[in-house]
Amino acid sequence: MSQIEAVDVEISVVLGRSVLPMSQLLRMGRGAVIPLDASENDEVWILANNHPVARGEIEIREDRIAITVTRAADVYDFMAGAA
Repeated sequence: MSQIEAVDVEISVVLGRSVLPMSQLLRMGRGAVIPLDASENDEVWILANNHPVARGEIEIREDRIAITVTRAADVYDFMAGAA
């Protein structure tokens, strides 16, 4: 195994974002709902070590959720909070 293949990369998927006042966040309990700036058909952000690398679509496969990569990410859109 090469050194490159031995490197671990953390993959995250971001569905949407929300801005809340800290006071509202502190009042939230179990079952609280946080509204996001995304709808069910929006693309998600795929992050590698917290760096945007791609965009994707959510798929439901039996009892699993999967992400299909659709295109490369635009880092500037991610930083600007674009959907």
